[in-house]
Amino acid sequence: MRKAIELARRAWGRTNPNPMVGCVLVEDGEVISGGYHERDGEPHAERITISALMRNPRAGATLYVTLEPCSSEGRTGACTSAIIAAGIGRVVVGATDPNPAHSGRGYEVLRKAGVEVITGVLEAECTDLNILFNHWITRREPLFAGKFAATLDGRVATRSGDSKWITGAEARADVHRWRRLFPAIGVGAGTLMTDNPALTARVEGEPVECPVRFVFDGRLRSVVDGKLPGLYTDAYKERTIVVTTQHAGLGYVRKLKQLGVGVWTFESPTARVPLKQFRARCAEEKIMGVLFEGGAQLMSRALIERQLDYMMAYHAPVILADEKAKTAMGGLRTEKLAQAIRLSGVRRESLGDDSLMRGHVVYPERTQIDETLFSLG
Repeated sequence: MRKAIELARRAWGRTNPNPMVGCVLVEDGEVISGGYHERDGEPHAERITISALMRNPRAGATLYVTLEPCSSEGRTGACTSAIIAAGIGRVVVGATDPNPAHSGRGYEVLRKAGVEVITGVLEAECTDLNILFNHWITRREPLFAGKFAATLDGRVATRSGDSKWITGAEARADVHRWRRLFPAIGVGAGTLMTDNPALTARVEGEPVECPVRFVFDGRLRSVVDGKLPGLYTDAYKERTIVVTTQHAGLGYVRKLKQLGVGVWTFESPTARVPLKQFRARCAEEKIMGVLFEGGAQLMSRALIERQLDYMMAYHAPVILADEKAKTAMGGLRTEKLAQAIRLSGVRRESLGDDSLMRGHVVYPERTQIDETLFSLG
């Protein structure tokens, strides 16, 4: 199964809106064939693995697959049909299909055909392959993830704003890997004007890729100055969308559109973009996930509005010990640990001297104080 997971990861960021799936075929304890789903519209991992063998498997062969085989014909044919036709007598599966309309149907079809089915092998690892797909298919909305890099004492910059670089090269390279997975990246206007990030995915040995780049700027203050940020003028400017409100000047909106930059305008009582409405628009546009990379105001609003679904926290062995150094998030009044936001399904990775902790965001039950702070904005 670990080999199947390794194969699935070869399609990292290329299968949307489909999941990443890897598969291997084993005879007499040896892997004799393997494959993975490369991109939407192309054959599934099971069919690739069976076809690559160029013969029928021998009796006793076992197919290992990271996700429950599909039982719907679709564009590429049901994988359960291919498994049964090949005479494979045993199938070992990692994760069950999260789609409520299909969950468990593949197992039922295979078992009715006399195929032995074993499920739940390395289930957590196989499920983790597809955090975007799993969220999208069960909730019909995009996954909103937040990412930050901090010192051991939870600071993202010094009191003067110096933040390059808190983490080392391996952690920064890992961020670019995640940028390849998410179809969109989001930053606030402050981060854009301070850091002028490119927000492209630059992985060594791979062509540069550019996800959709969202800039949250309720008053379009990033357009006021004569020198425009690179996101508005570079070769990928048509992949940039500025998310704003009706409080922004129409002249600035026209200027962005003339540059070829997209603009999404939302009605809001304040100059803050309503993230719930933004999520709905992303769903309409079939954008399966957005990785919020800062700054502190945007991340804080996402937490206050309970719109972050996933969190990725990089930590470096650095201590500032300065109460005026900048924090990643704020704005909540957490008086008791029971009111704290927590992560579930936590996964940890070491990246050189740094570490990454990530998981699904779990919000506490709302209190009267929470409701008051939220209503005050």
